[in-house]
Amino acid sequence: MAILRTSNLAIGSNGSSTSGYLVVPDDGEKHPGIVLIQEWWGLESHIIELSHKFASEGFVVLVPDHYHGRVVTEPDEAGKEMMMLIDNLERAVKEVGRAIKHLQSLPEVDPKKIGVIGFCMGGLLVWKAAERYREIGAAVPAYGVNYDPKPEDIAAINIPILGIWGEHDGFIPKEAIEKIRTTYEAAGKDLTVQIYPAGHAFINPDHGSGDAEQAGIAVNEIVKFLKENLKA
Repeated sequence: MAILRTSNLAIGSNGSSTSGYLVVPDDGEKHPGIVLIQEWWGLESHIIELSHKFASEGFVVLVPDHYHGRVVTEPDEAGKEMMMLIDNLERAVKEVGRAIKHLQSLPEVDPKKIGVIGFCMGGLLVWKAAERYREIGAAVPAYGVNYDPKPEDIAAINIPILGIWGEHDGFIPKEAIEKIRTTYEAAGKDLTVQIYPAGHAFINPDHGSGDAEQAGIAVNEIVKFLKENLKA
C-alpha cells in the first residue's frame, strides 16, 4: 500500500485564498496532479476518501474547499449552499484555477500533467474549468448539474474529457446529456460519454443513492482514463 502524506493548506494569497486538503504519495517521485472538486455537501468524508484513493494510484491530489469550512448533511442545506456557489460561479472557477497553480508549484508534481475531477456541483466546475484553463490535461466531470454548453463556450477546449452519468439520474435529464454530447461532437472535441445503470451521485455511498458495484467500476475507469491521458 502506498504511503500517503496529507496536509491542510491555504491556496492562493493576497486576500483571495481558500483552504484545501492535499494528499501526496510519499515516495520522492514526481506525479501528475489532480484537482478534486466536492459535491454539494462540502468537503465531506467521501471526498477525502476519494482523494486518498486517487493518491494511492500515483497522483498528487488537491481538494479546494469551496464552502470555506462548512459541511452540510441535509439536502435542503446543500441545495442552498450550491445555489449560492452557482450565483458566485466566477469566484468558484477562479478557486479551481488557484488550485491548479498551487499543484503546479509543488516539487512532487509534474506541472504539465494536471487533471480535474468533480462530482455533481463539482462536475459543473470541471466543465467550466475545462473551458477556461489551458493548464488542464484531462478532465472528468461526473453527473455535473446545470451545464448547458454553447459552441462558443467550448471552442478553446483541446483536452480529453470523460463525462460520467447515471442512467436513472433524476436531477439531469437525458436530453441535457445528449445536448452536451452532440455539442461536443459537432465541435470535434474529445468527449467520452459513459452512462451507468445507476442514479445521481451513485459513486457517493453516504446519502442513500450510492451503488457500490457501479461506483467501483466508474472509479476504476476514472483512474484508467487519467493514467492514460496524463501518462501516470
